Amino acid sequence: MDMSTGSEPVTIVGAGIAGAACAVVLRDADIPFRLVERGRSVGGRMASPELHGRRVDIGAGYFTVRDRAFTDVVGRWEDAGLARRWTDTFGVLSPGNSPTSSTGPMRWATPGGLRSLVRELLGDIGVDSEEITTVPDGDVVLAMPDPQANRLTPVPDPVGYDPVLTVVLGFDSLTLPFENAAFVNDHPVLEFLADDGARRGDGASVLVAHTTASLAREYLDHPDDAVAPVIDAVTEVIGSTPSWTHVHRWTFAKPVSAHASTFGCVQNRSSTLYFAGDQWSPGGPPRIESAWRSGSDAGRAVVDRRRR
Repeated sequence: MDMSTGSEPVTIVGAGIAGAACAVVLRDADIPFRLVERGRSVGGRMASPELHGRRVDIGAGYFTVRDRAFTDVVGRWEDAGLARRWTDTFGVLSPGNSPTSSTGPMRWATPGGLRSLVRELLGDIGVDSEEITTVPDGDVVLAMPDPQANRLTPVPDPVGYDPVLTVVLGFDSLTLPFENAAFVNDHPVLEFLADDGARRGDGASVLVAHTTASLAREYLDHPDDAVAPVIDAVTEVIGSTPSWTHVHRWTFAKPVSAHASTFGCVQNRSSTLYFAGDQWSPGGPPRIESAWRSGSDAGRAVVDRRRR
């Protein structure tokens, strides 16, 4: 999207929620920009492809709402039927112990998949499908994990990321020892399980398993080979075997720490580079809302600089 105001367009690289939030700020301020995404769809780790006739969240499993400004955005999504309150209680599983539960903040889910929220944010903002291999001329916002941004330019004090493999398992019927989702502790294969039928609200017998980082590292170059150990681990937990599976590799799934500011900024010759994403989360663990906040704050920084 290129809105001409007589200045060189900003390039936003990455159409996840951070890049989308940044684009919205620039659009509303009449700052010219273009949004670039190398993937086939927007959303980044808020991915929800169609599998066996329905959307399945294979990246982030849910979102929370703590940020006051993000509350207003979520309210709009809720009113439109795009997001709904899901649960504040997850199961807790650990080998050799009976299932328990843990109550925390309200988790939100989406009938149409988390990617639908990014699409709603973007509205009529166009996205250019392009793989960026060098930093473009002019001001640039790199809305992506630090290891990916580091391939283009040095990131200040970069945050490392753990990999995860997501295995989606479809069943003829599904009975679980927990409701909605469960954290899995001290397990060599599994870290998180989500009942996608409960999450989506359609009751489908689909379970989404997220592996440990150690297992993901072992199978990162051949993720299909990880399906068998995941099936074995899930079968131990629920006593059923799936009728179909799908695996997805997330090389940069989860930040292992967080930056002390909501976005980064460095000078690059005569232009400015900005960094945004869920890893820019000084208020706590990285979340979808921290990625939205990061992209929004980076966008406002661009606007402020352009208007000086």
